[in-house]
Amino acid sequence: MLTTEEIRDCLRGGGVVLLPTDTVYGLAVHPERDDAADRLFAMKRRPRTRNLPIMVAADDELPALGAIVTEPAARLLAAFSPGPLTLALGLRPAAAPHWLAGRVEIGVRIPAEENLLTLLAATGPLLVTSANAHAKATRESVADILSELDGEPNLVIDGGIRDVTPSTLVNCNLPSPVIERPDGLLIRVSTHFYQEPREIEAADVRTGRA
Repeated sequence: MLTTEEIRDCLRGGGVVLLPTDTVYGLAVHPERDDAADRLFAMKRRPRTRNLPIMVAADDELPALGAIVTEPAARLLAAFSPGPLTLALGLRPAAAPHWLAGRVEIGVRIPAEENLLTLLAATGPLLVTSANAHAKATRESVADILSELDGEPNLVIDGGIRDVTPSTLVNCNLPSPVIERPDGLLIRVSTHFYQEPREIEAADVRTGRA
C-alpha cells in the first residue's frame, strides 16, 4: 500500500495520480508542475480552455489562493464541506499564487475522504479533475478508467468501485449564487437558501434564481 509520503513525492516530482475521492475517481497533479498538468490535459483530451478545479484540506487555505469568499459561499462551506460541493469563487489577483496567474475564478472543493484529506494536508492545494475522457461519463472502476485515458498515470490508487455522481457545483462568483451542476447535493443546497424545502427547477438554475 502506498504511503502518503510516496504519493506526495510523486506529485511534487511532476507525476499524475489516479485516486479515489468522496465522489468519482480523480486525476491529481501538483499546481507547481506545469509539465504534469500538460500530461493530465492530454490524458483526458481536455481542452486547455477548461481550467482544472482545486482541492484543499480546509477552508482556511482559501485566503492564500486569493479566493473571494462571499457570504453565501461561507454559508455553503460551513454547511456542506467537507463534502461533494464545488464552489466557483472569484480571485484577488494580487493575493493569488503565481500558478493562478491570468485566472479570474477558481473552482474549489474540500473532499470528505479521509485519505485524500491527509494527502492534501501534506501537499497543499492540488489540481484534481474527474478521471474520465473529456465529455465522457466517469467510469466506476480503475480498469475502465485506464482503458479510456490516453496514457497512464504515474501512480494508481485503487479504491474499488466508486460512485459516478460528481459534486454539486455552485457559482458564488455572481451577485446571487447559481447552481450550475445540480447533482448529489441539489436538494440540500437549494433548501439552504429557502425557508421551505423545494426542488430547484432547471429554469431556476439557468436564470440564477437558485
